Amino acid sequence: MNVRAVRGAIQVDVNSLEAIHAGVRELLPAILLTNDIEIADIISVILTSTPDLTADFPAAAAREIGFGAVPLLCAREIDVPGALPRVIRVMLHCNTDKSADEISHIYLKGAAALRRDLAQ
Repeated sequence: MNVRAVRGAIQVDVNSLEAIHAGVRELLPAILLTNDIEIADIISVILTSTPDLTADFPAAAAREIGFGAVPLLCAREIDVPGALPRVIRVMLHCNTDKSADEISHIYLKGAAALRRDLAQ
């Protein structure tokens, strides 16, 4: 068993509780499904959001979809001029039998522009 980090991001349409929660509800399950990860295998999750997303904590949405026992941390992204707005990013640490080359990092919606080399 290996410890791996899985990255991901999603751009949401507006700064609202509903949009933030919908983004997390789309991104986290996509990461788990694509990488065959069970919540019991997750060590911790770091969630960040751009400074324009202030309506709620992304971790609140993660808890709603089964991440209640997982250590979660929210942080704010650096406010770089010209950066892509309304983005939630994730770094998920997990135990897995996959090699680093087998891990799929998930970039959804407008966030695909962040990592065109990895976006699905």
